[in-house]
Amino acid sequence: MKSEIRVQSLDRTFDILEILANEQYGLTLAQISERLSLPKSTSHRLLGVLLQRAFVRKAEDSNRYRLGPGFIGLCSHYLNNLELKTESSPFMAELSRTTGNTVFLAIRQQDKMVYIDSEEQVNSLRKYSIIGQHKPLYCTSLGKALLMGLPDEEIRVLLSDVTFEKRGPNTHTNIESLLQDIRECRRRGWALDNQEAEPAINCVAAPILDYRGQVIASLSTTWLLAQHPEMVPEQIAPLVLKAVLGISTNMGYFGESLR
Repeated sequence: MKSEIRVQSLDRTFDILEILANEQYGLTLAQISERLSLPKSTSHRLLGVLLQRAFVRKAEDSNRYRLGPGFIGLCSHYLNNLELKTESSPFMAELSRTTGNTVFLAIRQQDKMVYIDSEEQVNSLRKYSIIGQHKPLYCTSLGKALLMGLPDEEIRVLLSDVTFEKRGPNTHTNIESLLQDIRECRRRGWALDNQEAEPAINCVAAPILDYRGQVIASLSTTWLLAQHPEMVPEQIAPLVLKAVLGISTNMGYFGESLR
């Protein structure tokens, strides 16, 4: 019964948002209740939740409700990710073709990194199954590249509740070891996962910047050591840096180098 009530409340909340989306000058509580055939108490309660989350705002002079700035944040993240994937696609394809390796695109969500796209030479269902997967920031090159734009103290706070689980032979076991690595990543402009997330795998990544010069995503290429013993991170890194500079430029970054 409680679940049915929650679903009904959610449905009514979306009804409120939909009618407000079509009203340039907003609606009063009475108008909202009348249009949706809802008791004023119910409308007021649902509007209160939307106000707290800034999805709705109320004009004090007219008592009219309109859509709020909360939607701007949601839409901007959604649109930025769409644009990011569009702008990244040709560079990912070129990097994969040049190296023969799988290429990954990721963003940060709190203390995790999330895959949002991938590119490989052989069509595979893995391309789609990995999208949306979360992995730690501390042991992946993608994650470390995402951390490169944050000050050390902010990284400490961000990862304060994270357990440094041993995943490969070279996984960082504490925050000080990670921070030392991040400082080296910043110096050279790219991050390395040297058998840290998984044994026998190397991965090089670099951050993607936006028009503000802020890190918004990271790009990597990865390979099995047994299959490509000739591949050296220092030789792969310039190719990754070239790709992320191209993507960053298309996202509005005006610097000449990401280093």
